[in-house]
Amino acid sequence: MAEKDTVRKEHVIGKSVKRVDAFEKVTGRAKYTEDLCDRNAYVAKVLHSTIAHGYVKSIDTSGAEKIPGVVKIVTCFDVPEYYFPTAGHPWSTEEEHQDVADRLLLERHVRYYGDDVAAVIAENEVAASQALRALKVEYEELPFVLDVHKAMEDDAPQIHEKYPNNVLKHTSIRNGDYENAIKEPGLTKVEGWYQTPTVQHCHIENPVCYAYMEQGRIVVVTSTQIPHICRRVVGQALGVPWGKVRIIKPYIGGGFGNKQDVLYEPLCAYLTTVVGGRTVKMDISREETFASTRVRHAIHFHIISYVRPDGTYAARKFESFSDQGGYASHGHSIAAKGMGCFPQLYPCPNIEADTYTVFTNKAASGAMRGYGIPQAMFAMESHTDDVARAIGVPPYEFRMKNVMPKGFKDGFSKNVNYYDTFRECMEKGRKEFDYDRRLEKYSHQTGDVRRGVGMSVFWYNTGVWPISLETSACRMVLNQDGSIQVQVGETEIGQGADTAFAQMAAETVGIPFEMVHVVSTQDTDVTPFGTGAYASRQTYMAGFSIRQTGELLKEKIIETAHELTRQMKENLDIVNGYIVRTTDGEVLMSLGELATEKLYSLTNNGHLTAESSYQIKNNAYSFGCTFVEVEVDIPGCRAEVTDILNVHDCGRLINPALAEAQVHGGMSMAIGYALSEKLLYDEKTGRPLNNNLLDYKLSTFMDHPDLHAAFVENYEPTSAYGTKALGEPPACSPAPAIRNAILQATGVALNEIPMRPHLLFDEFQKAGLLRSDHGGNEVKDYV
Repeated sequence: MAEKDTVRKEHVIGKSVKRVDAFEKVTGRAKYTEDLCDRNAYVAKVLHSTIAHGYVKSIDTSGAEKIPGVVKIVTCFDVPEYYFPTAGHPWSTEEEHQDVADRLLLERHVRYYGDDVAAVIAENEVAASQALRALKVEYEELPFVLDVHKAMEDDAPQIHEKYPNNVLKHTSIRNGDYENAIKEPGLTKVEGWYQTPTVQHCHIENPVCYAYMEQGRIVVVTSTQIPHICRRVVGQALGVPWGKVRIIKPYIGGGFGNKQDVLYEPLCAYLTTVVGGRTVKMDISREETFASTRVRHAIHFHIISYVRPDGTYAARKFESFSDQGGYASHGHSIAAKGMGCFPQLYPCPNIEADTYTVFTNKAASGAMRGYGIPQAMFAMESHTDDVARAIGVPPYEFRMKNVMPKGFKDGFSKNVNYYDTFRECMEKGRKEFDYDRRLEKYSHQTGDVRRGVGMSVFWYNTGVWPISLETSACRMVLNQDGSIQVQVGETEIGQGADTAFAQMAAETVGIPFEMVHVVSTQDTDVTPFGTGAYASRQTYMAGFSIRQTGELLKEKIIETAHELTRQMKENLDIVNGYIVRTTDGEVLMSLGELATEKLYSLTNNGHLTAESSYQIKNNAYSFGCTFVEVEVDIPGCRAEVTDILNVHDCGRLINPALAEAQVHGGMSMAIGYALSEKLLYDEKTGRPLNNNLLDYKLSTFMDHPDLHAAFVENYEPTSAYGTKALGEPPACSPAPAIRNAILQATGVALNEIPMRPHLLFDEFQKAGLLRSDHGGNEVKDYV
């Protein structure tokens, strides 16, 4: 650049820049865990229980040991008895804030069909598979229970000794005086039961990991959302110092919360220790992923509302019963979060709320996109439409009247609603969706095929403070060419986080986006500490450490520029990768020239780096809504989404294109949740019946229309860059909106999902919309 040239500051935040990993992923060059594993690695496979509840009495390994290529067989009688938790929550030195440690590497007490009872290590896949089939297990079978309400009965099978009636935990909320409030004259009582199913994450890449030993330490390379947490859990599971464990996370093919649990990493780490540190790979199948990793909690809700003639709530009651499955995993936190939003979404002075998390003999439930809020929103927002219809108020107007107001402050989280966000989102959605016209058009239909429109809102927050630790750390290194390397503990799992991190770093330091190199691989030996990808925390939480570290690095660069140019530090700035004198805008040198001179100077050498950590003691509300149109084929008992719009206030958009992609992905998941997905279990054996992608009926692009996203950008004042949660919120509100659209089209309230044809058949028949028998009677008039 010629002397006296000037540069103009360009902002990268708010622009839809290309993803930093786009080329590698599109061309197939991105290296995932499977790609990195030594081809000569031993293959490990897990033997899963074929009963739902009982004890392993013995395992005959003699036949398996004779199979050529079998290296080692490890049973539940061989592993160390160190109980450990699996949930990807920040650990605490305070015992009462630690997760439930109820897992062993392999289990003698089997608690669900598919529990892990033995493992085979072999030289190849064929030998490992043959060895599994040759193992002979003798069980002592016990009664099992699959229903959450039956599990709470006094005579139910006891799944864990420490938890009477199988209740992992029960918590409650009491505000005001519910019992006296319901005596107010003129109230309308609305009551309903609502049910959500067990579903699975269905990420493209199954959980895969491999482990080996190096210099007396265990190294695990794994597809995980939580490398630093995984390191701690592996140490706990094996009873070794955590510093003797190293976790490496390459690119990830999706997780959605399933990989926010520590799944098979501890077992894989143990298996390498029994074969002299040789590399051992565990790549479980899709069927195993369904049956033996984590699922979303099925939750049963009971809601009662008392409503005044003016359309306001006088008193409300809430109960939920969460199906935890056989082990604690994330446990009660999911159900508790769902209950926690009840008094906040529609504030009411008189509330009673109780939620129970209950063990059953099914696969353990864990985190899944939305963390209890998709379940809670289906119940609460279905109930909202039921209340509005009961008192004769349009659902949109009822929500506008009752939803959380501007200035609302939650006493626990200290979250503040700084804007009238709900109403802004609803107003924008109403206009963009042309809601009023469609509502009028579909209000007086008859016939076999009808259309309807529905809506719902959602509540969400950002991260886990104050329930758990929130912290982020960042390291930046200035390279000789003026570019920077950025490392954070927060993980890229396919959502585009690395791109957002690069944008924030570029904006803070003052360099072009292309000059930021984000190290996508997390390595607990190298990467600064961070708790990982969950709770829609990444952009919000990492923003604090990125901004702080970027400012520290910039300060060091400006100090160096002062030394080299003799200009006042106060008159210097970094603009688009150049050192600029702010008084006249003159370019003094490029950042690359400064970095090279500093690094190779014979008189004042130095390597310019910055590293910092930031403990975040804030949270932030993230709100929005869904508008949807459905077409219902009444004789065919089918419902199809024909149009859908999500509106979000996720604060300032770092990258609008990535934000829209996040919304589309969440909406797609939610359509499947509403209409087709459910993991079924055999009532006689406890065996999962459809734990494969053929029978599970995962939603595909053929099952939904074009997806539309809109945003209300209210700058979040607690945030480093004005942004807040967006990763999980898009999955929270579509399901009840679809349900409410079916209600508007047919007059039939469906209180259970998925709303598959068999459910529609039953409910349409009860409502008199279908013939009552198969004897040739005429179909009743459609009303």
